[in-house]
Amino acid sequence: MSTTDSDRRRESPARRRVLDTAGTLFYAEGIHAVGVDRIIAEAGVAKATFYSHFPAKDELVRAYLDREYRSQRAAVAALTAESAGASPREVLSRLFELMGELGRADGFRGCAFINAAAEFPDPAHPVRRAVLEHRAWFRAMLTELLAAAGDARASATADVLMLLRDGLAVGCDLDDAETVRRAVRDALERVLGGALPGDAAAG
Repeated sequence: MSTTDSDRRRESPARRRVLDTAGTLFYAEGIHAVGVDRIIAEAGVAKATFYSHFPAKDELVRAYLDREYRSQRAAVAALTAESAGASPREVLSRLFELMGELGRADGFRGCAFINAAAEFPDPAHPVRRAVLEHRAWFRAMLTELLAAAGDARASATADVLMLLRDGLAVGCDLDDAETVRRAVRDALERVLGGALPGDAAAG
């Protein structure tokens, strides 16, 4: 998901180029595999300019994840706005459909947060905390939708949907994305109880 226009306007051009470059490289190749010198060279900024914005690489990684976090929140807000009048269950269905569509896109390499967590195992590390903040937001959003849908065990069901979300992100990267999408939709039906909207067309 891309950074919102308002976020981009708040960034200086140099900082934006660094974040754009780092985000592309981190996502495609891994965080530890990409060095600062390469980011500086590909972003076309002076080393002093880079370090004025990001005194340490970990700060750049945290900014990369913070930007992705804002982008995902904006995407969910847009989806919610577009689903005005839909039931919470329909919104959940559309949310997972959107994730499935992203998983089939060219260049998809899993979830940026899961990927980062694999490279930063220390739970006290700022990067790992950024991952946990994102997951806490996503779980809370699921819980709120489930409660609105009348689920008496919304928090427990949200934990199950988090597993589906993680499986979708990893599976679309490692396996056939369309097969994974259908499997996750089937699992979502089982968890929520009953067919989801659009099942006749989804076949």
